[in-house]
Amino acid sequence: MRLSKSDIETIEATSLNEGLEMISKLFPGKVVFSSSLGQEDQVITDAIFKNDLPIKIFTLDTGRLFGETYELLERTTARYKKSIQVYFPEAKDVEEFVTTKGINSFYESVENRKECCHIRKVKPLNRALQGASVWITGLRAEQSGSRKEMPMIEWLEEKQLYKFNPLINWTYVEVLDYVKEFYVPYNPLHDKGFISIGCAPCTRAIEPGEDPRAGRWWWETSQKECGLHVQAPETVK
Repeated sequence: MRLSKSDIETIEATSLNEGLEMISKLFPGKVVFSSSLGQEDQVITDAIFKNDLPIKIFTLDTGRLFGETYELLERTTARYKKSIQVYFPEAKDVEEFVTTKGINSFYESVENRKECCHIRKVKPLNRALQGASVWITGLRAEQSGSRKEMPMIEWLEEKQLYKFNPLINWTYVEVLDYVKEFYVPYNPLHDKGFISIGCAPCTRAIEPGEDPRAGRWWWETSQKECGLHVQAPETVK
């Protein structure tokens, strides 16, 4: 099924709760949400769980996450009494990468870092999206320059599904206000300057005035993306 122009316009004009409910009704049993357990994703998780929407929530465990992130996952499932499916990288891929290139070889080159991200994040994501018609994300336009032009709803030809970014036009202040108003559980690292939280070896706190994603892969000068939201064909195998 493909969305009509009017369907897209209606969804884009609705509230978060209404948009999520509408998309879940249009694609019953075919809507999934990928959560990194960041503040934005926790907002969407709250909206899905408290409204009992038939949307599968999953997260990617790279094996290198912060302890606080694992604790948040536990607190979130306990709070809502609902499960979040966890996808892991293929053990053989990780073993081969670490054996041949080293446990922290992602510091040595952009190519190594992207290969590590591909193994630990992109490949598990592709497995998680199998059979889905809609992929929901917590992306916001102001997070980085590469996301400023992202639409709320887009068709991904290479994945043959829709990508729905319901918070794309939200500000960071709006996210924080929602978290505070509804007592949404969040990662305590956010209070210590970690705005965008990924793998522990690849994330640092940012300084006042720095770009929100400056703390991700801070040793690189390249575009700060891991490959999950890059539309170009995947080249790392």
